[in-house]
Amino acid sequence: MSWEQELSAKAAMINESLDRCLPGADSHPASIHQAMRYSIFAGGKRLRGAFVLAAAAALGRPQAPLLPAAAALEMIHAYSLIHDDLPAMDNDDLRRGKPTCHRVYGEAMAILAGDALLTLAFTTLYSLHPAGFDAGAVARVIGEVAGAAGTDGLIGGQVVDLESEGRAIDPQQLEYIHLHKTAALFAAALRTGAILAGAEQQDLQALTEFGLNFGLAFQITDDILDLTGDEDLLGKPLNSDLTNQKATYPALYGLEQARRLAAVQVNKALQSIDRLGAGAAFMIGAAQHLLDRQS
Repeated sequence: MSWEQELSAKAAMINESLDRCLPGADSHPASIHQAMRYSIFAGGKRLRGAFVLAAAAALGRPQAPLLPAAAALEMIHAYSLIHDDLPAMDNDDLRRGKPTCHRVYGEAMAILAGDALLTLAFTTLYSLHPAGFDAGAVARVIGEVAGAAGTDGLIGGQVVDLESEGRAIDPQQLEYIHLHKTAALFAAALRTGAILAGAEQQDLQALTEFGLNFGLAFQITDDILDLTGDEDLLGKPLNSDLTNQKATYPALYGLEQARRLAAVQVNKALQSIDRLGAGAAFMIGAAQHLLDRQS
């Protein structure tokens, strides 16, 4: 099975779990549940959720019991995209080739749909305890994910990103933005899977380093695709970062140097999980795929 096929298989399992975890589209009040479902099932690779499962698999643990945790990470990612697309943020009308949540349901409902997905994510993580996971491990995961989603993680990165628009910034500030805005959630996904799988500290550290290095590489390639990608594959117009005067790696370093930096980060990511051997095959494939990604 190729890496793409394995990702697709994991995504199918995560989508089934999401369908079980989310309220039905007709559940009252239907409008919010329809908006949540529209956004969560509007496409996406499910890479963050897949990393939850892959971390457990790398440690020789079964993946199926961790599907709610994988779903929860995808809920948080979806919430962040709904809010990123709002007119007050990145003001995007398309996401993966479809109208963004606020374009379909209005700004107020989109804000609430994002809020609802974020809060449901933590309800879903809590459900792991009555399902049989150790209470201490579940509490630790909830704390880890909350930190990655908050001002020490995703939101903090987003704030500095917004404040950096149209301004000259240095490499340290650019790295801060993307370590927090992007890489923190990848690392949290891997740490979630590892903690629930009972990882030893060295394995947990290896997966954390992989997540942070992978996240930076992912963001650099994302910045590059915004300039050079195929609009049909990306599902959104090119040059949106340039239009919004975003702080990006190509803007700071130039396109060719940005490509070299992506390769450096991929190599760091691969080195960080050497100790996991063949068990880390999915993560290895994910990192190698970054340099050839089209969307």
